[in-house]
Amino acid sequence: MAKIDWRAAVLLQRFIVAIFFSACLFAGGVAQAAGGPLVAAAASLRFALEEIVDRYAGVTGSSVRLVFGSSGALVQQIENGAPFALFLSADSGYVERLVAGGYTEGTGTAYGQGALVLFTRLGLLSEPGEGLASLARATSTGQIKRLVIANPEYAPYGRAARAALRHAGLWTQVQPLLVVGANAGQAAHFALEGAVDAALLPLTLAKIPALTKAGNYVVLPAASHPGISLHQQIVVLRGAGADAYDFFVYLQSAEVQAIFSRHGVRAISG
Repeated sequence: MAKIDWRAAVLLQRFIVAIFFSACLFAGGVAQAAGGPLVAAAASLRFALEEIVDRYAGVTGSSVRLVFGSSGALVQQIENGAPFALFLSADSGYVERLVAGGYTEGTGTAYGQGALVLFTRLGLLSEPGEGLASLARATSTGQIKRLVIANPEYAPYGRAARAALRHAGLWTQVQPLLVVGANAGQAAHFALEGAVDAALLPLTLAKIPALTKAGNYVVLPAASHPGISLHQQIVVLRGAGADAYDFFVYLQSAEVQAIFSRHGVRAISG
């Protein structure tokens, strides 16, 4: 039975992150505008944050630059001196790590709850709403040839996907089929390009129109990935200036919460 070479996957992740980070800083990449605070964010937030930054610029006239990647890879960049002012993580654990290491100004602030979905290409599953039970049947009959998840070593949604597959008793079964994306964004790209039959993705990416046209998705309950909360937090990083604090405050506004909600970031219950 084929096994994932996690060491190779991690090395590939580091290589991609290095290229991605350099491109964002020096060649534009997905960084927004030419000035303003540099904000590091989980790849799952790309479409929500790009809308938020555009709205912020329209309201205040101030620019913000965005860099996206897996939460774990971005934390490594911060620990290695990357000049980010804010960090939006796909889970609270990475923020807590930065707080403990003295890289932040204060503690993290919750901005929402993430959700994991099973995405499958159109017509693949007879009962897509059954989630992982339907995936198990399709895998056993050979309908699923490739399944993509984000890298569990760096991406919270990758860890949630691995936990969900293990909880459903499918982790061993899907090993020969598994494709590992560097982050949630790359996993979604594989699904969009038709390179895989199924994907475990953030709801924020599964909701984009291009993917909803390409396939179906079903939201998996939090109980499907026990131990992985996807409780999402933002934190101000050490040395951030006044412009970063202004954007930090804006991110907690009702207007921004409505945008997050529309993109699939849920309010934290309780």
